[in-house]
Amino acid sequence: VQLQASGGGLVQTGGSLRLSCAASGRTFSSYVIGWFRQAPGKEREFVAALTWGGGSTLYADSVKGRFTISRDNAMTTVYLQMNSLKPEDTAVYYCAATSRVLRTPYYSGAYYYDYWGQGTLVTVSS
Repeated sequence: VQLQASGGGLVQTGGSLRLSCAASGRTFSSYVIGWFRQAPGKEREFVAALTWGGGSTLYADSVKGRFTISRDNAMTTVYLQMNSLKPEDTAVYYCAATSRVLRTPYYSGAYYYDYWGQGTLVTVSS
């Protein structure tokens, strides 16, 4: 599956952005979709994941209550709604997909994802 991430940009502290991850050629119905981010000089970290058909969600503690992962009904696009943004949310955000069947907590591991989009830059100014 090919993934296309979009929606990044520059926003002030406390603002909102919505990222999109679009699938080309197929739907997400048989994939788990994750969002990861990488800030300059830091390792890639997990942000959120949406499991099979949107059955359950998983969030990093740092974004709980502020970010929401969801999908469209056609299962061709997954969204990451980001509210109350902070400067520490500044990073390149990547969406990824996997068809592996794992216990939900394992979907926070980048290792388990086989398909990656190109990334979209989010900059939060203070």
